[in-house]
Amino acid sequence: MLHTPPPDLDRIDRKLLIAVQRNNRLTTEELGELAGLSATACQRRLKRLRDARVIQADVAVISPEAIGRPMLMLASITLERDRADIIDRFKQAIRRTPEIMNGYYVTGEADFVLAISVRDMVEYEAFTRRFFHEHPDIKGFKTMVVMDRIKASLALPIDE
Repeated sequence: MLHTPPPDLDRIDRKLLIAVQRNNRLTTEELGELAGLSATACQRRLKRLRDARVIQADVAVISPEAIGRPMLMLASITLERDRADIIDRFKQAIRRTPEIMNGYYVTGEADFVLAISVRDMVEYEAFTRRFFHEHPDIKGFKTMVVMDRIKASLALPIDE
């Protein structure tokens, strides 16, 4: 993953970012009022922030229970070998798998940590057979069942 230097963010950019993280349905008029800008100036800044990939996506947070996917599993995965081609292949598999909500390449005892959304234990067992047991590069995995979701957020702390 290439890292590009972040664009210079001024106080107004930071105010806009804080506001859209809390509620991305605010109109440009409402955002402009919060930031002390006209709606047009606010639109230009938001476009610049999106073009620079500071704002990477505008998403809706959906209730897992409302769509029949109340269970969340956290899995730590250890690969057989620590080779770039194996790691890259596994990263691609993670990106292609819709049940995996979040995937992290990590340091420590495991190589990856995944957050996996499932309907029930039967679906999770089928997932493990399909994704973990049939993947030849996986040495092992450990699963934790989430008992209660205390906080679900993509918001980052931003200094004003």
